Amino acid sequence: MSASTPQAVRSSDIEDRLQATLKPSFLQVLDESAAHAGHAGANGQGHGTHFRVRIASEQFAGKSRVARHRLVYDSVQKFMDQGLHALAIEVVEQP
Repeated sequence: MSASTPQAVRSSDIEDRLQATLKPSFLQVLDESAAHAGHAGANGQGHGTHFRVRIASEQFAGKSRVARHRLVYDSVQKFMDQGLHALAIEVVEQP
């Protein structure tokens, strides 16, 4: 794998990290990489680069949308450094 080819990140690793840092009451991590084949940041493997996170956490209470997204991005920064190219975040109401 060349240095410019993104590595594959696993959805379970993202899920574990978000569980540990944000203690969500609801969490769904979807790997949408296959739908982005050929796009910037794709690794040619069809997985591990483009994700959607649906999450609810008490830590979001009273915070703006930007602040909520920043908490998620800060939690998964190490995966961004490893090849996670795109992260769509949907903050949902507490179930």
